[in-house]
Amino acid sequence: MKELTKKENIKDWYLKNFELFEKQMNGHNHELLKKVRQASLAKFLELDFPATKNEEWKYTDVSFARENKFNPVSTDYKTSLTKEDVKNIIFGNFDYNLITFINGKFAAELSDISADSDKIIIKNLNSFIDSHKEIVENYFAKISSDDNLFNVLNGIYMQDGVAIYLKEQSEFSKPLQVLYLNGYSEENLLIAPRNLIVVGRNSRTSIVFNYYGNPKASYFTDAITELYLEEDSSVDIYKIQRESLSSYHIEKFQAIQKDRSVLNHYNLNFGGRLTRNDINSKLDGENIETHYYGLYLGKENQHIDNHTFVDHAKPNSMSNELYKGILDDKARGVFNGKIIVRRDAQKTNAYQQNKNVLLSGEARIDSKPQLEIFADDVKCTHGATVGHLDEEAEFYIRSRGVPEELAKSILIRAFAADVCDEIKIVELKEQINHLIFEELHRQEVSY
Repeated sequence: MKELTKKENIKDWYLKNFELFEKQMNGHNHELLKKVRQASLAKFLELDFPATKNEEWKYTDVSFARENKFNPVSTDYKTSLTKEDVKNIIFGNFDYNLITFINGKFAAELSDISADSDKIIIKNLNSFIDSHKEIVENYFAKISSDDNLFNVLNGIYMQDGVAIYLKEQSEFSKPLQVLYLNGYSEENLLIAPRNLIVVGRNSRTSIVFNYYGNPKASYFTDAITELYLEEDSSVDIYKIQRESLSSYHIEKFQAIQKDRSVLNHYNLNFGGRLTRNDINSKLDGENIETHYYGLYLGKENQHIDNHTFVDHAKPNSMSNELYKGILDDKARGVFNGKIIVRRDAQKTNAYQQNKNVLLSGEARIDSKPQLEIFADDVKCTHGATVGHLDEEAEFYIRSRGVPEELAKSILIRAFAADVCDEIKIVELKEQINHLIFEELHRQEVSY
């Protein structure tokens, strides 16, 4: 780690490095992105990194960001990774499109995109701005506000990301896998992806965000993803985070949904020294469905913080949220799920559940489900549970001649099933099941 000296101030250091960063852009600094950067710079002067006295960050200490220097990736960075390297990291055995980023920079030679029709556009953000500037002007940086200094830092130092645009009445039959390979070559990198997804009226797609890190590297991934769902559209978003246990990962996911749209968001966390996910949806229409599924596995000294926010702004919609955590060793989990039902959002159905299993006496979870209801004709429930593996169930399984470790694996598999069984891509579901037992170093129980 490159730590600050006592005389240095982290904000001054980032501002000084931004001047060098802009010079390195060397003509790749689009006017639209420059405007976003300038707005973020103004905010940067006003804000500080959140502290635990801030209610939204009460259980998550982000002193790593105040005490360490993370350098933005230089524009002339070249990768030595090969297609064979990528093949060993991606989720395979099903038909997909692939777009790859190394340390947040687009790697065309490691990507394989064949869109189903001319109604579907998949590009890296910089290329998308070159060819579809009017779309970017309508959507980019419109719904993600600068809630904290991490969001602002992304606005200042973003270089690239994936841009996906489905015109109306389009269906992308092959899932798109967005692969972020982080922490390669240099230490202490700041990697700031910016993703934009627009799904047109009556269109459908599936997207797998695969964040993978160099196991030996320390770095900081600071990402923002914006999603627009127009009327009658549907999207499945799978976020699978497997970054280095010496790394830090913070992402803000912001979605806005229109009438009769459906969002299925799967958030699966396996890696990272510290991980924070802020997942937000505004249901800005009627007859909308929003489904959040989360599974987080912590071991050693990992800290995994999931904040979700569902905003029911209009009537006759439903949201369903199920998050499960499995924590071992000295790992700590945080779940803060908030649902707000606005005054006009009558006939709302909203459900939220957070369940956790602690596999050791030193593991810890802080769970805070929240409901704010300003309408009177609604059905809303929430709840949280924390416990250990069921000893009676384990005894019953072992009494049938099953060894102790396998019995524990069977119970872990049963606990995770509610989330994993919702994964629609069968081959991906099987690989996630494998990851669960691999990460916990336990005997695998297959589907």
